[in-house]
Amino acid sequence: MHIELLGVPMDLGSGRRGVDMGPSALRIAGVATALAAHGHRVFDGGDLDIKNMEEIPIGSRHARYLGEIARASGLLSKAVERIMERRRFPLVLGGDHSIAVGTISGVASYCRKKKKRLGLLWIDAHGDIHVPRTSPSGNIHGMPLAALLGLGPSELTDVGGAGSKLDPKNIALVGVRSLEDGERVHLQRLGIRVYTMSEIDRDGIHVVMSDALARVTDGTDCLHVSFDLDVVDPSLAPGVGTPVKGGLDYREAHLIMELVAASKRMTSLEMVEVNPILDERNRSAVLAVELLESAFGKRIL
Repeated sequence: MHIELLGVPMDLGSGRRGVDMGPSALRIAGVATALAAHGHRVFDGGDLDIKNMEEIPIGSRHARYLGEIARASGLLSKAVERIMERRRFPLVLGGDHSIAVGTISGVASYCRKKKKRLGLLWIDAHGDIHVPRTSPSGNIHGMPLAALLGLGPSELTDVGGAGSKLDPKNIALVGVRSLEDGERVHLQRLGIRVYTMSEIDRDGIHVVMSDALARVTDGTDCLHVSFDLDVVDPSLAPGVGTPVKGGLDYREAHLIMELVAASKRMTSLEMVEVNPILDERNRSAVLAVELLESAFGKRIL
C-alpha cells in the first residue's frame, strides 16, 4: 500500500492546548518507519499551516474559532481528495477531532466523483454530534459528526460541498461512554448505531466489531476509520484531549484495528487527539502508532 501522511496540527476545536503537537508526537514515535517495516511505501506530505489561538479571535462562544477551523477544514478536504486521486491511502494525523470535518469531506468528495458510497467507523469515547446550540462548551471537536451529516453552521456543513456527506445507516460509533442530551437526540433521530462500552463489556469486542463492520460496509465501496485515542482507557493513554475513565483495554483496541485490517475494506484513516502535554514520555503516541500498525496489517502469526 502507498500511504501518505498528512499532519493537521490544530487544537482550536479542543478545550485544552496541546493536541496541535499530536502530528509531531506520532512522527517522533516512528509512525513512518513502523508502517514501512510492514512492506508499505510511506510518503510524508508534511503539515497543513494552521493559525494558533493567539493569532485569531475566538468568535462566538457557541462555536469557538469557527472561522479558522472552517478554513483549515477546506484545505484538508482538498488535500485528502488529492491524495486519493494519486491512488495513495490518506493517513491523517491530528490534531483535535474537529479535523474530521475536513478529512471525511475530502474522502466523500472523492467518492462522489467516482460514484462510490462511503461508510464511517467512528471509534471514540464521545459522540461528537453536537451543534452550537446544544454544546455546553462551544468546542468544535464535539461537533464534526453533526457537520458531516448536514447539521450546524454552514461554514462546516458546506466543506467539500453542501449537505450531508454520509448515510446514517452506514455509520457505526464504537467505544462510546460519554454522551450529552443534545447528542442523544441527534443520534436517535438519525438512527445511527452506537456501540457503547457497556455493550462491549456485555457482548465482547469481537461481536461488536463484527456487527459494526457489517453495517459500515453494507453496500459501500469506501470505508473511513476515524480513531480518537481517547477511546482507550486513560491508564493506557493518558495523553489525550478529553480522557474518560472506563475505556478500551490494550487488546480490545488492537483487535478493533486487526479486524479492520482483516476486512480489507479501509480506504482512509485518521488518528486524532494525541496530546503530548498530558502524556508520559510519549507513551500515548507510541500506543497510537502500535494501533496503526495493527490497522495496516501487523499480525501475531
